Amino acid sequence: MAVRQIRVIGDEILTKKCKPVKEMTPRMKELVEDMFETMYQANGVGLAAPQVGILKRLVTIDVEDGNQYVLINPEITEQEGEQTGYEGCLSVPGKTGIVTRPERVRVRALDAEMEPFELEAEGLLARAVCHELAHLDGQLYVELVEGELMDVESEEESGEE
Repeated sequence: MAVRQIRVIGDEILTKKCKPVKEMTPRMKELVEDMFETMYQANGVGLAAPQVGILKRLVTIDVEDGNQYVLINPEITEQEGEQTGYEGCLSVPGKTGIVTRPERVRVRALDAEMEPFELEAEGLLARAVCHELAHLDGQLYVELVEGELMDVESEEESGEE
């Protein structure tokens, strides 16, 4: 396992659409492990493959609910409700902004063994799923920010999360 370099806003790879994962190879397994290690080292709750320079439809998520999620070739099949709150991104360091996302989503994906499954997510997990899946289509949360991007420090000083 290794910590990989996280690509930051301005890197062209973050604007590209990712290709489906066709099979779970040893290199792909290593990528999944590296993505979790990179995400934890950077104190993130999610990481998409393009954020480490790989144009594959793969995301890792851990919102501290006791589960690690690996979503391969994910697709949102249902969404409902609305939640608005602060969001940040490992590829946009030091910034945060207010974004509205669905409160609940259902996702169809493959797991780390390439077995199909469905995930029903709500709250923070739903927000993380939507955020990471957008990366797979070359979109950053900054495109959805309501108002201005803020420095993380100013948000913390205001007492809001």
